[in-house]
Amino acid sequence: MKTIAALQATVTAASLDFEPSAAELDAIEVEMPLIRAEVELLDAQIMSIDRPATELDVRRVRRARNRVLSARRDLTNRGGTVQSGGAA
Repeated sequence: MKTIAALQATVTAASLDFEPSAAELDAIEVEMPLIRAEVELLDAQIMSIDRPATELDVRRVRRARNRVLSARRDLTNRGGTVQSGGAA
């Protein structure tokens, strides 16, 4: 019979104890308007998920979706990368 034991070194990687690099922080900063717009769209969708959608809810979601599309356009025109499959 073999004993099965987890090796702590392989379970907990030592490389997880580092901070993001300056390049990664800069990339996040560039994408921040898109991230905020997607969060705003998600908030608008969540607010109207458990009740019948009113005209105000429809407008709120539509405006948030337009902000996401605008932020994606601006990021793409700036030369940043936009991943497909976002909230919109």
